[in-house]
Amino acid sequence: MRPFLFSKSSAINQALAKKNGTTQYIAGGTNLVDLMKKHIAEPESLVDITSALPAKIEVTAKGIQIGAMVRNTPLANDAIILAKYPLIAKAVLAGASPQIRNMASTGGNLLQRTRCPYFYDVTTPCNKRKAGSGCSAIPGENRMSAIVGYSDQCIAVHPSDLCVALAALDASVKVQDKSGKTQSIAFTDFHRLPGTTPERDNNLPANALIHSIEINENAFAKNCAYVKVRDRDSYAFALVSVAAALNLKDNQIVEARLASGGVAHKPWRWLEAEQYLKGKTANAATFEAAADIAIKDLRAQSHNGFKIPMLKGAIETALQQCLNR
Repeated sequence: MRPFLFSKSSAINQALAKKNGTTQYIAGGTNLVDLMKKHIAEPESLVDITSALPAKIEVTAKGIQIGAMVRNTPLANDAIILAKYPLIAKAVLAGASPQIRNMASTGGNLLQRTRCPYFYDVTTPCNKRKAGSGCSAIPGENRMSAIVGYSDQCIAVHPSDLCVALAALDASVKVQDKSGKTQSIAFTDFHRLPGTTPERDNNLPANALIHSIEINENAFAKNCAYVKVRDRDSYAFALVSVAAALNLKDNQIVEARLASGGVAHKPWRWLEAEQYLKGKTANAATFEAAADIAIKDLRAQSHNGFKIPMLKGAIETALQQCLNR
């Protein structure tokens, strides 16, 4: 880790005033410190923003607002989240270890970088680390890599569990610039697919910070599930994950939400499968048909073909678990 200057900011505009090409912000530090140790991130200065960001969960006229500095543990244990947005808690508790959840911030969770082994190995080419250098995963070890939405520049996947649930719940990301002006970005538009610019993970404006996450009130609290398939039950990243939520009326599906992690460069919504589920009877045959729709156009890499049937099973399991209130 290279030496760096360290300072603290107590307000977003104050923190943004310190921003330059060699500055990075730190909140929980659960991802950034790893990147600094590996010489992937080498900031000349770090700005601590733990006092600059809101750290409250608040009920609003439309739903709920989660401050960017709310740490993962209190988020997963909050009474309002558990009562009205339990899918959030399920996803958070499926990710990381208790120690990391105690430190990790909501805003930082959205900004964490891929865990592709080639991204973390500075001796290998990686377009996310150095644009134009190549993607070592395509001809190499790609067991954990993407099966949808990738390009010939990058096949890395987004690592967050929380973000999968936020995508399923149609959350929005509230960002603030140094003038105090805020704007809202739909969660499905916040993260990017790799395309020809895999070094860009998200659409956070250059001179802004995440202020909070907003979720509108919905009817998914009673019937939702998060299924994560991984190499070990303890702390491990998803091979595939599924956030599922159903709005049911007399066992008929009024509305459905399906999103996945471990399959793409961003949390992935299965919109066609969601549309199919709408109006159908909630049963095993319906769930299997929806899973078939989700996987029909997927293209695996050389070492991760197993992910496609695994995903199909995870979607069916998550939908079935939605019926267990």
